[in-house]
Amino acid sequence: MSHPGAAGRTATAGARFRATMSGGRRRRLWDNAAMSDHRTRFLDLALQAQALRFGRFTLKSGRESPYFFNAGLFNSGAALSALAACYADALDEAGTGFDLLFGPAYKGIPLATALACEYARRGRDLPVAFNRKEAKAHGEGGSLIGAPLDGRRVLVVDDVITAGTAIREALAIIRNAGGTPAGIVIALDRQEIAGEGQSQSAAQAVAAEAGIPVVAVATLDDLLGFADASASLADERARLQAYRVQYGVRDIHR
Repeated sequence: MSHPGAAGRTATAGARFRATMSGGRRRRLWDNAAMSDHRTRFLDLALQAQALRFGRFTLKSGRESPYFFNAGLFNSGAALSALAACYADALDEAGTGFDLLFGPAYKGIPLATALACEYARRGRDLPVAFNRKEAKAHGEGGSLIGAPLDGRRVLVVDDVITAGTAIREALAIIRNAGGTPAGIVIALDRQEIAGEGQSQSAAQAVAAEAGIPVVAVATLDDLLGFADASASLADERARLQAYRVQYGVRDIHR
């Protein structure tokens, strides 16, 4: 939810960014090989798709954020393909080991599917599974669809970790089906404390509880660096930094 006036400033920031790029550069940004760094490539893609917006947004936590991320706006084949390449590059850099991709309903389903297609393009054929929100009582029944999880090292593929509730549910589903959670990959880590009086982010808390890595394609710190390097986003950096100071985790490696 955004306050009045957010849309106007968001549109202005997005327009400034898009105006700095020629049509040729915009086309090349959808190319997986266009930029060497997956963080910069992802943030460029998110701005193009308007999945990353700037303004004043009231989050579910009640905090007022100067930016908002909605992975649902990567809503074309080209956008999802380019996004999946960013996920794969982040995972390859992190060295996370896994042999099955799991997409929690709902946004995790297309993300895991796109990532499986990207790995197949790279020569690695990975099985994919996902869950239903409600168990099916007819047909094949159950709450799981896709490859069996039993005996597999399972990577959870999602967009963000907000409170961690949905991720914890996904980890329980995986364990109950005989799988072993091997890691979690998300698009954007906001790097902010989960609540008042807490020192960890939701992603850090889940990683510590489950004893598995959480890999992010990009973080708020990456977004700050990206804004530093972009004249079109200069007006947003001070607001991003103020938010980081107020709500950010003190030790990002904790």
